[in-house]
Amino acid sequence: MTLARLCQADVEERLNTSRFGRRLEMFWSCDSTNDELAARAAQGAAEGTLVVAEEQTAGRGRRGRSWHSPAGENLYFSLLLRPDARAGGMAPLSLLAGAALARSLADLGFSPRLKWPNDVLLDSQAGCRKVAGILAEMASAKEQVRHIVLGIGINVNSRCFPAEIESRATSLALVRDRAVDRSSVLAAFLNEFEPMYDELLAHGPIPGLAVWRRFALLGQPCFVDRAAGRIEGIAASVDDSGALLVETPNGDVVSVHAGEVNWPKAM
Repeated sequence: MTLARLCQADVEERLNTSRFGRRLEMFWSCDSTNDELAARAAQGAAEGTLVVAEEQTAGRGRRGRSWHSPAGENLYFSLLLRPDARAGGMAPLSLLAGAALARSLADLGFSPRLKWPNDVLLDSQAGCRKVAGILAEMASAKEQVRHIVLGIGINVNSRCFPAEIESRATSLALVRDRAVDRSSVLAAFLNEFEPMYDELLAHGPIPGLAVWRRFALLGQPCFVDRAAGRIEGIAASVDDSGALLVETPNGDVVSVHAGEVNWPKAM
C-alpha cells in the first residue's frame, strides 16, 4: 500500500480554528514530537503551535512506554498550550482531548470509546481495541502553568503491529478496510478541540467532561494498582476534576487520580 505524505496545505485548508494548527511544522522523522515542541516552547513559541512527524524514532506514551511510530502511516503530533491557569486546574485536559478526538472520529463515521485516562478505542469485529493515545506534559512555576505539550498518536493506516501489542491495537484503516485521509483526521480533531479547550478556560471542565462520559467505557469491572495497594471494583464515572470513580464491592466509591487501570473484560 502506497500512502501519500501528509501535506501541510491539505491540513490548513480544512481548519476552522483561530490558533490551533495555524503555526505548523512538519518533520519527516524526529525522536519525539513532544520533545521537539517542548524545545520550541522554551524558546517562546506561541500557543497553538503544532509539530507533526511522519515517523518518530523514540515516540512515547504514558508511564515511559514506547509508542509504535512507523513512517508514513499514522498521525504523530504535539500541540502547544499556554493556559493562564494553575497547574491543578488542568488535570482534566487529557480527558477533554480524548473527548474531542472521540467526537471528531464519530463525525467521521467511527465508533470510538474512551478508556480512562488517555486511551481512545474503536469497536471492531475483533472487539474493543486501542486506536490512539494522549500524553500531556506540563511545565509550571509556583503552581502556575508555563506551558503544556499535548502529544497525540493515532493509528490511521497501519495494517500490522508488533507482536506485543497486536492483540490490543487497531487502526482506522483496519476498521474501515481502506486507507483514511490523515489530513482530515488531524484537522477534525483540532476543530473540535480548540473550542472545548477555550470553554475549559472560560467556564471549567464540566461541559467537556459531559462529552467524555458520552463515549466513556464505564460500568466495567476494573482494578487499579497504586503504591498504597490494589483497588478493585466497577468504573462508575469521573468527577469534575477528571478523577475516575471506582465503586468497590463493599459500596465505597474511591477517587483515582493516578495509577495503572486494568480492564479485564474491556479489551
